[in-house]
Amino acid sequence: MKELLRLLATLTDPTRLRLLRLVQRQELCVCELMDALQIPQYKVSRHLRLLRSAGLVEASRSGRWMHYRISHRAASSNFHQQLLKLLEVHLRHLPELRRDDARLEKRLALRREGRCVVGQR
Repeated sequence: MKELLRLLATLTDPTRLRLLRLVQRQELCVCELMDALQIPQYKVSRHLRLLRSAGLVEASRSGRWMHYRISHRAASSNFHQQLLKLLEVHLRHLPELRRDDARLEKRLALRREGRCVVGQR
């Protein structure tokens, strides 16, 4: 029960929901998430740390850059998959989230060989 309550508490923050929506589509680096949400790095990292702690996302390091994706645990759990699908269905039409999607698409167009190009906007 404790783990479920912690997971649900993690999802009560709008910024974490916005981040989760984006990383459930594909692996993204912190700078891509910063550009998509238009918030500073320290806020993105703080929210991602909480999502990691709840077992929803995982990270990998490439040099000094961190890349985030849905965790293997969440991807293989029927409960997590249903929860993520429910969130996507109910959130996708919100104007703020559509703006996040548009900014992310613009940022992803800058990628080279499928990876983030740091420092370009």
